[in-house]
Amino acid sequence: MSFSSWLLADLQVPSAHDAHEQPEAQSAWWKVMCLTGVDYFSTLGYQPGIAFLAAGALSPVATLILVLVTLFAALPVYRRVCQKSPYGQGSIAMLQRLFPAWGGKIFVLVLLGFATTDFVITMTLSAADGAAHLIGNPIMPHWIDHQIIVTLLILAVLAGIFLKGFKEAIGIATILVGAYLLLNGIVVARALEEIVRHPQTLQTWKLGLLDLHESVWKMLAVSVLLFPRLALGLSGFETGVAVMPLIRAKDTQERIHNARLLLVTAATVMSVFLMATSVVTTVLIPAKEFKPGGDANGRAMAWLAHHLLGNALGTAYDVSTILILGFAGASAMAGLLNLIPRYLPKFGMAPEWARASRPLVLVFMGIAATVTLLFRADVDAQGGAYATGVLVLITSAAVAVLLSVWKSKALRIAFLAITVVFVYTTLVNVAERPEGLKISSIFIGCILAVSLLSRAVRSVELRITEIQLDEAADAIVRDDDDQVIRLVARGPEPGDDIEKLDTSDRKTRLYHNLSEHECLIFFEVNRGDASDFSETLCVTGRTVGRHRILSAKSPVVANSIAGMLVYLEKRTGNVPHVYFRWTKVSPVTNIFRFLFLGEGDTAPLTQEVLRRAIRNPAHRPVVHVS
Repeated sequence: MSFSSWLLADLQVPSAHDAHEQPEAQSAWWKVMCLTGVDYFSTLGYQPGIAFLAAGALSPVATLILVLVTLFAALPVYRRVCQKSPYGQGSIAMLQRLFPAWGGKIFVLVLLGFATTDFVITMTLSAADGAAHLIGNPIMPHWIDHQIIVTLLILAVLAGIFLKGFKEAIGIATILVGAYLLLNGIVVARALEEIVRHPQTLQTWKLGLLDLHESVWKMLAVSVLLFPRLALGLSGFETGVAVMPLIRAKDTQERIHNARLLLVTAATVMSVFLMATSVVTTVLIPAKEFKPGGDANGRAMAWLAHHLLGNALGTAYDVSTILILGFAGASAMAGLLNLIPRYLPKFGMAPEWARASRPLVLVFMGIAATVTLLFRADVDAQGGAYATGVLVLITSAAVAVLLSVWKSKALRIAFLAITVVFVYTTLVNVAERPEGLKISSIFIGCILAVSLLSRAVRSVELRITEIQLDEAADAIVRDDDDQVIRLVARGPEPGDDIEKLDTSDRKTRLYHNLSEHECLIFFEVNRGDASDFSETLCVTGRTVGRHRILSAKSPVVANSIAGMLVYLEKRTGNVPHVYFRWTKVSPVTNIFRFLFLGEGDTAPLTQEVLRRAIRNPAHRPVVHVS
């Protein structure tokens, strides 16, 4: 097998039913929850440390605000997203349906930029934190103390797994999540026992809080202001919706129910662990250990595991954390491999090879390696970029849900309040940590540039994936005696003027020296949404007087005519002909009209599409222009 064949081995052929296709392998909802949990639950590896750096002794109170937002804001939003996108399309698809034509496409590209930020930083941050746990383990030799190199090695292993083929994700995720939560539960239980044995530690923390903040209300107010810095704890919801097709269910309603059960269970479990880990790490770990260079920086729970349970169980915790963090990167990679092929190739804004996973793995791993080097594999430094991607996606979901329930006054008020919370959180996060917006802007700029360039390069591809003729259209084609089909391109006009049809028929025969006995079929294409790319062409037929007319609706006229001609050649075994009239618009204007409006100088564009699609001139339909 050649390298290119291996690289494109899983290239997906575009289909009109892609959005509703279900994967063959499906599992119980709680197992699929573990697949999302490797991303969501793995944040326990670094969330307590990030929370302490952000809020100090107020970390448990600020985490309480995070938990309340999780349960009473994010969870209701994504329960609604489940209902509106049962095939895992998520909030991006919900918003795309609200904005027509190019506006919707550009909006989706911007959201894809933030989503790419989210998933790529998930990979790099998880790998960096996994490296921190490996290096921080006391039994590791000193020569392994190279954060950037170890992080890049973890990313390379991740790339190797996906290049080889990754089919047992759910089974592995179930084991990893179960072991990880069990070990976290053991560490938390031992830490709570330590607090009970030494109540002065809790008292010292309380007194420290009262010295800094005179009242509980002031603590809550400050915690609300600090909450946006803890927003990493909201990272699992969009992934939870994306994996809906993997949930076993008898029908769509059961799938929605099970997906909601998945989200509720994951959010509840995560909320309990967020609160517990925040309290025990804040109360028991000295503040200096959280700072950069400290032993608890990026690995607070691992620090407790080693100090309270010994190096054996501490090492087991490190291994479990490294594995689940590595798998969190795998979950993020799976999210990217699911998200990008769903939109960009369909929009014509990525090469066809972007439907294959291996080329995308290489592209994303190159990006991840670059991000790792730019951030020097620093967990804290990447937190802002990660939070920005997470918050923008959640905010977009809140907006999508708000618009979907707008007619209900009670729901409108509730989801408007939720949307305000997430808009505030996103704006504060961007203002305090602008590096997140900067890196998202780079991703957005690259996606827009590559997408528009790809759209221009692919503009003369044969976009039509399938031709469907209704009964009348099929009869018109079938009744042509010699089966050498001759189409006359005709611009769609309101009504059917027999005099105009007679004139067009007479001129076509005169200019191209066709006898009265030749069968001519008029073909008109009504231009649809020019921002669409590939689709099924549905052709209808009708008879007006002695004239036979085929009609279709498509984003682009030239590509549709070419697609129809290719279909006719395959169906009849004879080379079909098409007849055009020259337009009176300048070539430059026609180029832009074709790229963005789907119309232009149709004759030469149809010829170019045919030339690229059919290499053998003997089988290539003939284009006539007069």
